Amino acid sequence: MKHDRPARRSDDTMATDYGTRTPPQHTLHPALRAPFSARAWKEFAYLLLNLPMGILFFVYAVTTVSLSAGLLVTFIGIPLLAAALVGCRGLGAVERTRARALLGLDIASPLPVRGKKSGLMSWVGAVLKSGVSWRHLLYGFLHFPWAVFSFVTSVTFVITGWSLFLYPLWQWVFPEYTDQDGIALFSDGTNDFYLDTPFETAATSVVGLVLVLASPWLIRGLTGVDRLLVAGLLGPSKLATRVSELESDRGVVVDTAAADLRRIERDLHDGAQARLVALAMDLGLAKEKLLDDPEAAARMVDEAHGEVKVALQELRDLARGIHPAVLTDRGLDAALSSVASRCTVPVQVEVDLDQRPAAAIEGIAYFTVSELLQNVSKHAQAGRASVDVWRMQDRLMLQVADDGRGGANTTSGSGLAGLAERLDAVDGILVVDSPVGGPTTVTAELPWRK
Repeated sequence: MKHDRPARRSDDTMATDYGTRTPPQHTLHPALRAPFSARAWKEFAYLLLNLPMGILFFVYAVTTVSLSAGLLVTFIGIPLLAAALVGCRGLGAVERTRARALLGLDIASPLPVRGKKSGLMSWVGAVLKSGVSWRHLLYGFLHFPWAVFSFVTSVTFVITGWSLFLYPLWQWVFPEYTDQDGIALFSDGTNDFYLDTPFETAATSVVGLVLVLASPWLIRGLTGVDRLLVAGLLGPSKLATRVSELESDRGVVVDTAAADLRRIERDLHDGAQARLVALAMDLGLAKEKLLDDPEAAARMVDEAHGEVKVALQELRDLARGIHPAVLTDRGLDAALSSVASRCTVPVQVEVDLDQRPAAAIEGIAYFTVSELLQNVSKHAQAGRASVDVWRMQDRLMLQVADDGRGGANTTSGSGLAGLAERLDAVDGILVVDSPVGGPTTVTAELPWRK
């Protein structure tokens, strides 16, 4: 089977309303707009602040670490070192805020330091054992030389570029207030060469324009290094981030399991259980009428037989909702074909798998497609739909498409939002492409884990 799949969209495609945002149209080329863009000036402001912040952080780090190292022979040296590291974390918070405001770099704050026991020494030990605290200190040492270099480079480049570009507007300053005719390119006391002719003035302005147009890209490259430093040294560790993600995913899994149990209990109570209770009452009445009115008793038994069939069908549906036997016995192809046959619109199912994924992933894939097809039946107003399943390296790919009215979204509280959370709990991804007016394509990606 051929897989001409749409390329994965960037994060902004996960917006809540597709097709309603039209990107602004610009007449100028991006290279010409860059020197006047807010991003360029914010990044330049960041580099300007690099010098004072770099000096402050470096001086603080050197002073406090030197002082605490000198006092390590006394008791006060160790708590002082811990306090110095905490101060570095505070300055790191300022740096993260600056990067968030001027670079658009949103770095999560590291987890606060907590001792295993209450008391000063437990807290001091936790601070000294924290790799995050030492990385903040390392940032103070490494960022200072880079801050000096980036400040000098950016200021020199920007001021030189704009000064040369605007040279025709301020050239008159030289003959008016100095003994020169213009900018002196060469002077040895005997021979002087000034930029004073119309051609030289125009050429100077062109050179300045080139520098002005190049300055945003130079600034962007310089701030790229700052992004790496902030993200690598001032953010939480990868292990802490992963632990936080797993804790969040565990909460989603627990909530989902609890919701499923409540749904099963409700379905049993309101469905099969209530029907079986009514069936028992009907059979009791039929037993009482068996001798007095055999014909009425026979009718009641016949009705009870019909109720038994309905109750059995409800129990089968409930069991299929928990885990269908066809999925266990025959895999995704047969199980998804069974789901598609119950959809209100024609569904074409294509499953291209050379082997079966892990049982848990297979079950999640089945219920994902089931829920998406239910959305097609209830909300899409579609004429047809399709389900494609294939493997891409170590990932299981699912794609459900329909030609309905579109407008599906992943806003909080929607069914797709809950589905996205459940997939995220197992390191899965849900991508929705549903412009108003259709068509809708929902792509899910799950780990293979075989």
